[in-house]
Amino acid sequence: MTDKSDPVECQEILARLEELVSYESPSRDKTALDRLGARLAALLGSAGGSVEVVPNARGGDHLIARFPFPGPASSRPALVLGHFDTVWPSGTLARMPFRLDEGRAYGPGTYDMKAGLAIFLNSMEKARNSPPPRPVWAILTSDEEIGSPTSRGLIEDLARQCAYVLVLEPPLTDGGLKTARKGVGRFRLEVEGKAAHAGVAPQEGRSAIVELAHQILRIQDFQEPGAGTTLNVGVIQGGTTTNVVPASATADIDVRAATSAESARIESAFRAIRPITEGTRLSVTGGFNRPPMERSPGIASLFEQARQIGGKLGMTLTEGPTGGGSDGNFTAALGVPTLDGLGARGAGAHADNEHIVVESLGERARLLAALLNELKVQS
Repeated sequence: MTDKSDPVECQEILARLEELVSYESPSRDKTALDRLGARLAALLGSAGGSVEVVPNARGGDHLIARFPFPGPASSRPALVLGHFDTVWPSGTLARMPFRLDEGRAYGPGTYDMKAGLAIFLNSMEKARNSPPPRPVWAILTSDEEIGSPTSRGLIEDLARQCAYVLVLEPPLTDGGLKTARKGVGRFRLEVEGKAAHAGVAPQEGRSAIVELAHQILRIQDFQEPGAGTTLNVGVIQGGTTTNVVPASATADIDVRAATSAESARIESAFRAIRPITEGTRLSVTGGFNRPPMERSPGIASLFEQARQIGGKLGMTLTEGPTGGGSDGNFTAALGVPTLDGLGARGAGAHADNEHIVVESLGERARLLAALLNELKVQS
């Protein structure tokens, strides 16, 4: 991917990124999240947005910004999605400070996704000189990394009113846009057995762990890798001590599905499981917290426009699927054309080597601005 980015613009965005990274913002720390949220609200306001702070007693407050760019009265807005929470606990900056090294900027949250936020802020500041043909709305949330439990409804309500959605998550490894994402399911299987002395009267017990082992092998068969459906039993727990037949055991299971049909099949399969060990009982909770983002005709059309727009900027844009979920899953599942992966190029999401490629900041800012100016979707 080539681009003639303005080095001054790159440095401006880089300075903003460094500032955002200096605000640590773990998903479950309301005080830290609201501190960064207040700063973002001020920056969005300075860029011309009308900012609404949405109170959230269960976590950090969410932000909705509306940029009233002129356009036909019937034009529905474009919606931009971002999040400002990270997976990193407070104190991470002490061992992983923001730093530059050979054209890369390192630090917690740089890639996922504070660079995307810095790019968006730059684009809105520049949009005053070249207003998009429709209003731009943005929602910046505080709980994406934990499944968006309090922001999903807000995102969906806004998306239903908008023409299309652009997501500030990181791109594919080669800088390509994400036009499909797997749905994400979280299930918990709980087994109730019967305790007994393992040496004196084992026959009176019913081992919850043995039953769980049977069920894990059965659950593994729910997978259909050829259809993009994978499953991981990630955490198991059970028992109290070695001389007691265990009366309880649990398994926490991650499931990924590429289509809504597959996610429905998996949900049905989990609800239909029955005990194998006589005298044990099963309970299944959970489900898909993000529906699949399937590559619909609307998404395909949006990408084709983006490819042509990128070409005029000297960029060769590609597209592809990914196994991870984002808030774009919600909007795509509503039928709203959605393009994901508009953040900075880089690598190491959720890892100690998290970083972005500095020169991509200006490149992606130009692309985002051009998309907001030139994408055409029926209003």
